[in-house]
Amino acid sequence: MAFSRVFLDPPSKSISKTFAVMLLSIVTSLYFLHCLTERCGTCIPTERREAGPVEGLYASKLKDFESLRRKRLLQKWTVMRHHSLIHQLESVREEGLSLIDADRHVLQAHVKMSNSLDIDLETRESYFDSGKLSALGEGSKKLPQAIIIGVKKGGTRALLEFLRVHPDIRAVGAEPHFFDRNYDNGMDWYRDLMPKTLDGQITMEKTPSYFVTREAPARIYAMSRDTKVIVVVRDPVTRAISDYTQTLSKKPDIPTFESLTFKNRTTGLIDTSWSAIQIGIYAKHLDNWLQFFPMSQILFVSGERLISDPAGELGRVQDFLGLKRIITDKHFYFNQTKGFPCLKKAEGSSKPHCLGKTKGRTHPNIHPEVVQRLRDFYRPFNMKFYQMTGRKFGWDD
Repeated sequence: MAFSRVFLDPPSKSISKTFAVMLLSIVTSLYFLHCLTERCGTCIPTERREAGPVEGLYASKLKDFESLRRKRLLQKWTVMRHHSLIHQLESVREEGLSLIDADRHVLQAHVKMSNSLDIDLETRESYFDSGKLSALGEGSKKLPQAIIIGVKKGGTRALLEFLRVHPDIRAVGAEPHFFDRNYDNGMDWYRDLMPKTLDGQITMEKTPSYFVTREAPARIYAMSRDTKVIVVVRDPVTRAISDYTQTLSKKPDIPTFESLTFKNRTTGLIDTSWSAIQIGIYAKHLDNWLQFFPMSQILFVSGERLISDPAGELGRVQDFLGLKRIITDKHFYFNQTKGFPCLKKAEGSSKPHCLGKTKGRTHPNIHPEVVQRLRDFYRPFNMKFYQMTGRKFGWDD
């Protein structure tokens, strides 16, 4: 009764209607939050409580219903607050405030909501980050619905890091190598590697060697025939040189690129048993995948366009995954030193992020004649690949 008099019979005319409405709005929001975090999971209609305890099958169904209702309400509320914080933070930064002042400005406006929902005030990280979903008591580990299956040295790490900015994508960082090396460990082992996700979020992983592993398509199909697979492809000649460069950085005493490329340098016969060459025969590997998955479930991402137009390629990936286009041009800047795009803000951080020093290595000089021999070798395979995918990647222009 005393609460009602504060609003219905104010002691002073100095309290305006606007202030009263604002205060009422705050109280209503706090009540709604309290309901979400404390009460919705146990609310049972009054007449049912008076009739006595609910038992048996009905009790089980009612518990499941109330748990699901609370979970969905909390998910929607959390996503709303998460996106609202990002939007307001970007807005105040555009006004010229420093990073610290901008963060403080937004956090002060959301402190009551953030404290129990999507922002950890001590670490200043989102509960969408790894391990934080468990703090809400929500989310579960699921097998991936989408997998980046290749190719090695094509740009798979960049694609995964870019995708992790999306709030509806959760991805394991390390390469599991489940479908090629660790399959005997079983699905439970594989699932346990995955991050927790909410309903509506997509679980992802990336292991580039799956694309060239003969058993991988059948194994992934056995897990789920609805799995979407993504392949980042790159000019096979440049890819082979990049592959060699990576190996050279670990084993400086390996033979030259030229000696590994040819079975016989005089005749110009290419050694297709060398993995650096074999991986680039994309049409051959794609044939194996098409035995199990239709082309509608396979997306090919251009490694070159991932560098020249990252937002454009990410837009295609988001469409393929059935997600809203949240990752756009505003998320990237071009790093002149490394020669490829970097994120203005990585997942769970407010700082710019570029891939590590192992990415963007300087390639050794390869004799032009060797490069041309390789281009001639790959050309027919590239033509077939263009025809199979319905997309020209421009490697032979």
